[in-house]
Parts: sequence; C-alpha cells; structure tokens
Amino acid sequence: MNKIDPGIGINRRYLHDEVADRMRELIHAGELEPRARVNESELTEKFGISRTPLREAIKILATEGLLELLPNRGARVASISQEEIEEMIEVIAGLEATACELACRVIGDDEIAAIEEKHAAMIVAWQARDEGSYFRLNREIHEGIMLASGNATLRGIYTSLSGRTQRSRYTVHQSEAEWARAVDEHERMMPLLRARDGEALGRLMRSHIRAKKAVIAEAYGEDTERALLPA
Repeated sequence: MNKIDPGIGINRRYLHDEVADRMRELIHAGELEPRARVNESELTEKFGISRTPLREAIKILATEGLLELLPNRGARVASISQEEIEEMIEVIAGLEATACELACRVIGDDEIAAIEEKHAAMIVAWQARDEGSYFRLNREIHEGIMLASGNATLRGIYTSLSGRTQRSRYTVHQSEAEWARAVDEHERMMPLLRARDGEALGRLMRSHIRAKKAVIAEAYGEDTERALLPA
C-alpha cells in the first residue's frame, strides 16, 4: 500500500461523512490503489480522528462498492473485473448522453461560458502535455454538463457509479493518437453545446465514453484478473 502523506485534521461535524468524502478522494486520486489494504492507523493519524468514525466511513464506501470488507481482516480498495468495466462504462455512457440531452434544454449562457472556459484551459494543458491539469479539467467538463442537466436523480446515480472508474478514466496513460482523438471529440462537443443540439451532443458523448473501455481495462491490467481470484 502506498504511504499516505500527513494531512490536515477534519471538522468534527458529521464526522463519518467527512471521513468518507476524504477517503473517496484518496481512492479517486489513486493514493489508495485497487486491492490495497486500508491502513486504519495511518488514516486515523492523517485525519486526526479515532477508529470509530473511520470504520463508519469504511462501511459507507463498502456500500458504494469502493471498498471490500474482509472477514476479520479490515477492508481493501475494490478491484474491477473486465466484465464489470464493460458494464459500467456502457451505463456511464448512457447517463452522460442523457445528461447532454437534458442540459441542452435548460442550460444557460453563463453555464456554457464556464464549460467553454474549462475546455480552452484543457486544450492549453494538452498542448503543454500537462496531464494532471488536463485530466482535472476534462473531469470538470463532464461533471459540468451533468450538473447542467438539472436532474438530481441522474446526477446521483452517475456520481455513485462513476466513482469506481474515475481514477483510471481520468488518469490512465493514453497513446498520442488516443489523446488526440479525445481532444478532437471535446472540440466537436463545444459547438454542439452552444447550439444546444442535445441529440447530436448525446450521440457524440456516448461514443466518447465508450472509447475509454479498452484504455481503462488496460490500466487495471493484472488487477482485473486478480479480482476474480480468492484473496
């Protein structure tokens, strides 16, 4: 398991929910990798808390599928099998396509301008080969369209499901050709968003997400195979 750097303490209000949020961020950022054991001692020290709220947070993340509870052995970060990747990406593609269609019905000019600003910054990051900034802005663009859909139910399902693939979806290494294709698709999304052409934007988004299947599966590599084996 990766060594976790010390962090700031956590406010005591709604403690286990805040701890769950912080652990979720560590998983999404890759600081807690698939199949890595959850080191309770390190995390209690990092967050400045006792084990009780930490264990409550672990239960929350287990219900979300981000952690696996091990009988009498604590918990570990969940792995994703090849079949699960195929299924989840297909559903996420459908959710994001629907978000595009809904967003184009109600999105305001200010929301479009904010997304376009992130897109322009993402292009600059791509040209500079700044992967960290690129992937962060890429994620914020997708989340911005989802938020603009105005559908809380859709957003809730998306957030719960996409969390399991977010780390690999937004941080995996891509070939230059794959990266250029992804950028080109984002370039084509912007005029469709401005035109509020939800049908065309939804089709493009669905294809854009589906193209990630192979890249995500490759990123998990042996982890996707080991997920099928007993611990």
